[in-house]
Amino acid sequence: MKYCSRCLYPANHPLHLTFDDDGICSGCRIHEEKDELDWGKKEEELRHLLMRYKSTSASFYDCIIPVTGARDSYFIVDTIKNHYGLNPLLVHFNCHYNTDRGHRNLAYLRTHFDCDFYSQVLSPDIIKRLTWRTLEKRASLYWHCLAGQTVLPVHMAVRYKIPLIIWGAHQGIDQVGMYSHNDGVEMSRKYRKDHDLMGLEAEDLVSDADGLPERDLLPFFYPHDKDIERVGVRGIYLNNFMRWDTKAQHEKMIRQYGYETAAQTRTFDTYSDVDSLIYSDLHDYLKFLKFGYGKVTDHASREIRLRRMSRSQGIELVNHYAKKPPAKINLFLQWLGINENTLIETVDKFRDPAIWFRNDNGDWQLKDRVDRHSYGGNHRHAKLDLQEDKCQFEISTSRKPAYAEDRYVLIACGHVD
Repeated sequence: MKYCSRCLYPANHPLHLTFDDDGICSGCRIHEEKDELDWGKKEEELRHLLMRYKSTSASFYDCIIPVTGARDSYFIVDTIKNHYGLNPLLVHFNCHYNTDRGHRNLAYLRTHFDCDFYSQVLSPDIIKRLTWRTLEKRASLYWHCLAGQTVLPVHMAVRYKIPLIIWGAHQGIDQVGMYSHNDGVEMSRKYRKDHDLMGLEAEDLVSDADGLPERDLLPFFYPHDKDIERVGVRGIYLNNFMRWDTKAQHEKMIRQYGYETAAQTRTFDTYSDVDSLIYSDLHDYLKFLKFGYGKVTDHASREIRLRRMSRSQGIELVNHYAKKPPAKINLFLQWLGINENTLIETVDKFRDPAIWFRNDNGDWQLKDRVDRHSYGGNHRHAKLDLQEDKCQFEISTSRKPAYAEDRYVLIACGHVD
């Protein structure tokens, strides 16, 4: 397996990478733009764009911001409402894998910023049937989350005639350099299908025989092109207009608003996915079983590019976290009503043969690992000088320190006590 000589990404990244003559991947090369672009000019472009959508009446929404109980939601809302003065409608899709901490973060988010908030909670029965179907189709227990989170804001934009949706970072730019920051890429149905949904639209899953009639899947259908054109819906990504640094952004939100963080099972990043019981747990473990790497590789590669971590430090973290067993597997199995053998056998069908093989005993083994790949002959060109001495992620003080955060929570209170 070919690995980037600067970060830790393998060639089988599902979003696809290219490598130059120095063995450096396209994601690292595009990341170099963060230290080259005139971000002051870029942010002025953003200001001009946003002012075109600002209503003259405070009673109307200027934009939609998709939010969760984690990721960069606080930073995006703070930027758009407090820095640029827009009135956003916050839109949340309930993924059903919620932590109470995530619900608290959401409750404080809409309280701190005094924003109107819309949340969609679909029937647990529908979500369970859909999850089993997407496990069979793509070995994914997170498809419904990605589908719902990327389509509900578009539905709301069409329904309430709010043409502007504001997202955080475009994954294709930030991870693999699919586009330049100068391309100004915006939200698209095609990218959603090809990459977020792994080529699988909700329409492809309609099956009365599998207990998924069309009426149950309608919330995941993308609005018709004519409806989108009529409203003029567009979705912009803030990382095209500002130097994106999710670690620094989260730490600012921790200090200003008390955003809650938490230790994660399979990565050192305590900020990004604290709203989900399984994202950095079982979901990530299945990613490892398919591609031979997990979120710790994503996070370490990001920190290497931001010059907070050396490649050797990143490899140590990958070796520490990559094979950690998921802590929440029994909770998920109980929720879905299947056993572990059924789950693993289903996922085994999707293992990438470029990185996995069965040994003589019938056990799965990795063909290669990133720790077998040093900088090599490209060391001088690939290595980045560190700009920070340490790369530490905080665990904030919980607002409910005695509360057991590991139980399943579907809906929590909509207010702050």
